[in-house]
Amino acid sequence: MATAPVKFSVATNSPCVQPSLPLRRTPAAISFPCRPWSAAMNSCTGLLRRSDVVAAAGHQKLMGSLTTNEGLRFGVVVARFNEVVTNLLLQGALETFERYSVKEENITVVSVPGSFEVPITAQKLGKSGKFDAILCIGAVIRGDTTHYDAVANSAASGVLNAGLSAGVPCVFGVLTCEDMDQALNRAGGKAGNKGAEAALTAIEMASLFRHHLG
Repeated sequence: MATAPVKFSVATNSPCVQPSLPLRRTPAAISFPCRPWSAAMNSCTGLLRRSDVVAAAGHQKLMGSLTTNEGLRFGVVVARFNEVVTNLLLQGALETFERYSVKEENITVVSVPGSFEVPITAQKLGKSGKFDAILCIGAVIRGDTTHYDAVANSAASGVLNAGLSAGVPCVFGVLTCEDMDQALNRAGGKAGNKGAEAALTAIEMASLFRHHLG
């Protein structure tokens, strides 16, 4: 014997709910007159409509200067290994110091056998309290063994740790290249002189620490 479908009634003021629905039928989808998420966000500060970050009024911006370098002192640690490259990097760095009016007597150059010896020397100079920044110069060129990876990684992490330990900026100016052509291109060739670029970084960081963070 067939039974008639059972129906129920819902007392509601919502236009989205039908007053009478069969129990065995799939309920109709409920639609809202507006999107609650969008409405909520529109009532806030309008962050979804902004792609830029606005700093709070009155914030202070600290930045080193390339011109306010009176009395700044620099240590330069340069590796002799791959000297044909590191000499060019050193020359670029010294010319940059001169161009930005850093006096010769405020620059100390320390020569070490290779890039592996650069970090410990930089750390020693940094802890001496005599320098505002240390510039680390070297050149590691890939060969047929994994020696390249060991030296390159040790030099990079070592210079970082030297700066953290000494509390003095230690600027990484060690080239890590696939071949000699790449190195020479970055030591005054078509890719510029990375020694000169590192010297600019050293001046700016020394100024920042001396005048703002010291």
